[in-house]
Amino acid sequence: MDKFLSGKVAVVTGGTRGIGRAIAERLLEEGASVAFCGRSAEAVATASKEMAQGTGRNVYGEAADVSKPADVRRFFQSVDNRFGALHVLINNAGVGIFRRLGELSPEEWHRMIELNLSGVFYCCREALQRLNNAGGGYIINISSLAGKNAFSGGAGYNASKFGLNGLSEALMLDYRYENIRVSYIMPGSVNTEFGSGAGTRGDWKIAPEDVAEVVTGLLRMPERTLVSRVEMRPLKPKK
Repeated sequence: MDKFLSGKVAVVTGGTRGIGRAIAERLLEEGASVAFCGRSAEAVATASKEMAQGTGRNVYGEAADVSKPADVRRFFQSVDNRFGALHVLINNAGVGIFRRLGELSPEEWHRMIELNLSGVFYCCREALQRLNNAGGGYIINISSLAGKNAFSGGAGYNASKFGLNGLSEALMLDYRYENIRVSYIMPGSVNTEFGSGAGTRGDWKIAPEDVAEVVTGLLRMPERTLVSRVEMRPLKPKK
């Protein structure tokens, strides 16, 4: 029996591990053809092989750094060549470096802003005309509760995610009448190896698969309805 995403093409950035990997695998299970990128060619090759074996679905991976516009253009051109269309964009790639502002280097600041915020801008610019060509589509940005709740040691990360939330809301207003829906998801602590000095993994945290579940729930919504943002938290965080 056909899955609800059969015939659809989805792009997932940062898809080699963690939240992005869980989302890519879930979209494959739901019948989509999935193109994903990551910065490490080795990690992309490994993830591509594992996902193809695990699902038997059509998956394509390419090494690309979304903070570099030339990499983004090349990646989306590869998606065109491989699949010929685009219906869903999941902007997930990101980095977290957690130190007080005075201890954060300019290079670390720019890395977070460029990857977490500018990278989404570059990918959305590439995706919009392709989504229009398909008659509409969906952009889902993976943000963070750090995009509304500042914390000590999070100046660069907070700035990037506060910015991402604003970008997402304006993008939604720009394109809602062109059948392009835009949502953003704000998870709290997720059980991955994300970040530097961000704490340890733990079973009490949100599972990456839980975020993937929310993504598919958004994609299943009737087209007349838009859930513009979702906040996610562990039910029982450590006291």
